[in-house]
Amino acid sequence: MKEFFWKEKGIYYRINEFKSNRLTLVFVHGVSGSSSAWFPYERIFEDKYNILNYDIRGHGNSKKFFHYKDYEIKYFVNDLYDLISYLNIPKFILISNSLGGLIALEYLKLHRKNVIANIFTSPEIYLNEGIIAKIIRLILKMLTWLFTILPFNPSPRGHVDYNKHLNSTDWNISRNWADMKNTTPRVHFYTLRQSFKPKQKYFLEKINVPTLIMHGEKDSMVSIKKAIKMKRKIKNSEFIMIKNIDHNTAHNAVKIISEAIESFIKKNKRYFNTFID
Repeated sequence: MKEFFWKEKGIYYRINEFKSNRLTLVFVHGVSGSSSAWFPYERIFEDKYNILNYDIRGHGNSKKFFHYKDYEIKYFVNDLYDLISYLNIPKFILISNSLGGLIALEYLKLHRKNVIANIFTSPEIYLNEGIIAKIIRLILKMLTWLFTILPFNPSPRGHVDYNKHLNSTDWNISRNWADMKNTTPRVHFYTLRQSFKPKQKYFLEKINVPTLIMHGEKDSMVSIKKAIKMKRKIKNSEFIMIKNIDHNTAHNAVKIISEAIESFIKKNKRYFNTFID
């Protein structure tokens, strides 16, 4: 894998040598993470598929922005679309984790023709519903106001080494602090607030390409019931419950997820072959 920084857009990304006779996998990480969440998958897949892995805005080595409005989902989507266009990637399988799932769903609304399949791990969906969501929205709104008057450090912080946090739980202080310190609390809460915005429309019924959803049985951040609800609304979708795993599926279930991705691709091989030379 080679790493690059697209200065014009402020996006850090990683790719291997692209070959026309291979499928392309595009990875999108979640809030407070970075492309390092997908490093184990790079090593597993880079000799078999074209890989694009990148830091979403405000995370890892990508540019940080001062204003809350700069972290609306539409801007994450614009970044991804611009990067896909810049690298001239015509078709790809979109693989997303956690909040990356919201970016993926919004991308599908606007640029569905580019995506030949979807793979969601621990998608942050339906978090905007209910009384608890209203309370969290109020807290996040107050935090947003607070950060507007605090100093801002735009310097990139690099990548968290998740090998130091293997098998950490949802509420593991060490890993969460490493993530937040790396991203900064400002960017963390600005981005997290997107998951709780009211009246979000996902248009799940309009997704018409093969879709795989994987979710941890013990996810304490996004109930597995929400992922099952998502699966029921998407045609031609598969669902895998990962036993004894919480929200940190990408970190703690690499073997299960990578094997499921490979199986999913093999199952749809005839369909995918129509998109490669």
